[in-house]
Amino acid sequence: MEIERKYLVAKLPDNLEQYEHLEIEQAYLCTSPTLRIRRMGDSYILTVKERIMLDSTAIHNREEEFQLSEESYNRLLAKCDSGHVAKTRYRIDLAKQTGNASYTGLTAELDVFHGRHEGLLLVEVEFPNTESANSFTPPDWFGEDVSSDPCFRNSFLASMP
Repeated sequence: MEIERKYLVAKLPDNLEQYEHLEIEQAYLCTSPTLRIRRMGDSYILTVKERIMLDSTAIHNREEEFQLSEESYNRLLAKCDSGHVAKTRYRIDLAKQTGNASYTGLTAELDVFHGRHEGLLLVEVEFPNTESANSFTPPDWFGEDVSSDPCFRNSFLASMP
């Protein structure tokens, strides 16, 4: 199970290019449950994701991933009725970035969107359990918590005209 929270970004961290990052393109075959195809660098992945509703501020998903060949990815991409999402994802170790030991073990995945979503910045943090997700105090560069706002789901963004 995946437990995460999602935020808008108030300001980008300094020296962004120092962090590990890669280009991502993804599209959706279905949204209930979510069937997503994703190209991450040279990897191609089919993801089955199902939202689990719990009494919490965090997003809870059941997620399974399957490797695809480039050929299979391109065949499935042609079947996606909605658009796609393109972004650069930066992986930021929050304890190192902030110098705050309370963030040990937490990685921020900062998405800088491209194309028709240019200018959108979202950051997600995955947690080991609901308690740590609910007690999380975000760093200063995080903005508004949009975890429960469906308008910031990638599947919704892909479907926007």
